[in-house]
Amino acid sequence: MLYERGNMKDILKKIDLLKTKIDTHRPIDAHLLKQLREYFRIGMTYTSNALEGNSLTETETKVVIEDGITIGGKPVKDHLEALGHSEAYDLLFRLAKRQDITEANIKELHRLFYYRIDEDQAGKYRKQKVIITGTDFLPPAPDTIPALMQTFVNDLPGKREKNHPVEFAAMLHRELVTIHPFIDGNGRAARLLMNLVLLQSGYPVAIIPPVLRREYLDTLNKTHKGDFKPFNKLIAGVCYESAKEYLRLLEG
Repeated sequence: MLYERGNMKDILKKIDLLKTKIDTHRPIDAHLLKQLREYFRIGMTYTSNALEGNSLTETETKVVIEDGITIGGKPVKDHLEALGHSEAYDLLFRLAKRQDITEANIKELHRLFYYRIDEDQAGKYRKQKVIITGTDFLPPAPDTIPALMQTFVNDLPGKREKNHPVEFAAMLHRELVTIHPFIDGNGRAARLLMNLVLLQSGYPVAIIPPVLRREYLDTLNKTHKGDFKPFNKLIAGVCYESAKEYLRLLEG
């Protein structure tokens, strides 16, 4: 079993139990906290990029980020994606000190991830139509994106109040992917946004391993047809596994 499965309500209870145990260790020693952040930086950067086809292994991702070493035979773009995602990861922790999320925050997360790849498109809403391979879903027309994003952000406080933080995180992920505001990097922007919500609520970041790529994409595609439950349960399941790993490292 690659992630916790079962009844959604039960999974959320298990996650909150783990969070309660994690909270007993707060405030976490500064040196240990730094180590935890670095551990999850590599894991989250590797997995989020791998889900999109990046060829770097987890060890190679670590070497690129921590040592600045180029991996022979691997595309330059893969290196740039690792460095960019690592930079966006740092921003998550600065933004997590607040309880609001703005359009500027979302654009900046995308900009940091993407500016090494295409500076002209980084952090800017797309101006052209996009077609997503492997699905019959058609993202909204580019001229509708500013209004859709404004509504998306304006609705966040009410949705945050009405939903469990993990369900809220999954909701933001799928809604941002549906709007598809950027020319590229929407999946990674959505996973960054999802993890910002988790951090703001005191949960560890959630990592979606590449081995779950097919199930992740299949359940995400179902959300475009109004079936949210499988995706929500997958996100809750990986949140549980990430929280379990965080606690293991704390208590190990």
